[in-house]
Amino acid sequence: MARWVQTFLQAQAAELDAATNTQLAYARDLQGFAAWLADRGLHFLQVTQDQIESYLIDCEAEGLAKATRARRLSAIRQLFRFAFDEGWRADNPALQIKGPGRAQRLPKTLDLGEVDRLLDAARASKRDALRNTCLMELLYATGMRVTELVSLPVSAARGDPRMLLVRGKGGKERLVPLSPPARAAMADYLVARDAAEELARKAGKPASKYLFPSHGKAGHLTRHRFFALIKEFAVTAGISPSRVTPHVLRHAFATHLLAGGADLRSIQTMLGHADIATTEIYTHVLDARLTELVLQHHPLAKSDKP
Repeated sequence: MARWVQTFLQAQAAELDAATNTQLAYARDLQGFAAWLADRGLHFLQVTQDQIESYLIDCEAEGLAKATRARRLSAIRQLFRFAFDEGWRADNPALQIKGPGRAQRLPKTLDLGEVDRLLDAARASKRDALRNTCLMELLYATGMRVTELVSLPVSAARGDPRMLLVRGKGGKERLVPLSPPARAAMADYLVARDAAEELARKAGKPASKYLFPSHGKAGHLTRHRFFALIKEFAVTAGISPSRVTPHVLRHAFATHLLAGGADLRSIQTMLGHADIATTEIYTHVLDARLTELVLQHHPLAKSDKP
């Protein structure tokens, strides 16, 4: 079964350019399913629909969340679809299984005043204020994922661009517009960054290809370091650190855009979502705004007549 999983993951990487995190998630979920089968003397080759459903029932009995069970079933479906296509099996035992669904939860977000306070906290940093301001302005202006942000190549920032080229999941690229404050923060930071890089060059160190270079193995600021930074900004801004993560800023970007009149398709493109269904979690904002518009502007909304 390990060979099945390994071959499947290699195909995902080669044919679909699956992201490393996606491959790791598939590996964990499929290894867990393989261990469950091995305990019962079963193999992927003989497993039936009933046995897959029994596994999912056991997952529920363990208290696993709906989202976790849905993700595990998705990995199993992908594996058996691949096995069928490759001719390893003559059928797909996962084809007819219905998933548990996902609990629809509204994304956590921040209001405009809280975002302003976070940006002010970044500007007031005792160290690396220009870099920190640039990080926060770019994150809020574009809705980038934190990995996309910290790994931006410096070439993307050259020439005072109005649009930023972002390389997202699966290597897919997209263009996102930059706000004037984000452009100004990036321009200011580039001056300081380039001066530091020139000093490093004179000391015999190679130039970095990243906008936010670091001495670590990755060569750029890490996700974990930025996560810690944003918690520090939250404390300075008087906001509970538990409410502030890079992903919450991404949600704030989308929520505030939608509330301001942007359409879902545009937000989908800027967020890098594969389909509109992922973006539609923000429709609660749209519903509220449309209701307000009707109540304020419909000719009969303020009428006292029945």
